[in-house]
Amino acid sequence: MAKLVLIRHGQSEWNALNLFNGWVDTKLSETGVEQARNAGKKLAAAGFEFDQAYTSVLTRAITTLHYALEEAGQLWVPEEKSWRLNERHYGALQGQNKAEAAEKWGADQVHIWRRSYDVLPPMLESSEPEVTVNGVTYPAIDRRYHDVPAAELPLGENLKVTLERVLPFWDEKISKDLKAGKNVVIAAHGNSLRALVKHIENISDDDILNVEIANGQPWVYDLDAELKVVSKDILAD
Repeated sequence: MAKLVLIRHGQSEWNALNLFNGWVDTKLSETGVEQARNAGKKLAAAGFEFDQAYTSVLTRAITTLHYALEEAGQLWVPEEKSWRLNERHYGALQGQNKAEAAEKWGADQVHIWRRSYDVLPPMLESSEPEVTVNGVTYPAIDRRYHDVPAAELPLGENLKVTLERVLPFWDEKISKDLKAGKNVVIAAHGNSLRALVKHIENISDDDILNVEIANGQPWVYDLDAELKVVSKDILAD
């Protein structure tokens, strides 16, 4: 039986500012660093031992993984990064203040964009290499995506498209490790992890809308040889 642990990154700079983040590469806030460290302390206290780690190519997820593994005494665990584990791309909403977006387009419309399974947000016309907010410039599409076909770089995503993007990596890498009996930890993002949870738990399109994963709160699955869920635990505060 293999264990799978999912950790949503700690609070990011833009989470703290109530901004749509998506693929824009922001760092953890001070609160986010503490949340990541606390996740590692919980894993250490529970005695988890990992064989493989996965994360996205976004800084807030990578540093969350490193802080958590450091606290768990397992920073040496093999690690692989993939753009397929990135957060959902929020299209033209990236960098927008969520409250201001609600004033501009209406709270109901913004809620639909944020929470619906298959409704796309306003799309970008082309990939933006960087985004500037409050006088600070953040990278978006840069050389970390040099090996990704241009047609696969999103201009906006919903959860359905995010799941379609994540699943090939699950099938090619993660599921094979789990079937081999390896214990796996994934540090990623609210929506890429919700996509995995939907797949793992076979959650309906409607019910996944009510699933929320808190920052820095590990979700622990025991999976059988066919990757069916035997047990699930959330390491809440």
